[in-house]
Amino acid sequence: MSKTYTITLTDVQDKALNFVALSTQEWIENAVFHRADIAIEEIVNAEIQRKLAAGETISGTKEDIVNAASIKSASERQAEYDAARNAE
Repeated sequence: MSKTYTITLTDVQDKALNFVALSTQEWIENAVFHRADIAIEEIVNAEIQRKLAAGETISGTKEDIVNAASIKSASERQAEYDAARNAE
């Protein structure tokens, strides 16, 4: 399964990106793909450490590990943080 996202740039933003990128589309895709790759590495590393600490077997590809990981989204973590701050 894949997701499609659409963004809208102002003329000024588009002009500015064209100043630094040969292709705005390729630059945006590169930025998003690179950040997703970093997040994949973070999740895989955290899962490996968790499994090692629990004495569990580590198997599968990075995609398998990320798909099986029980992780919270950034918005869920932010909501928990906000709730904890409000409880203080």
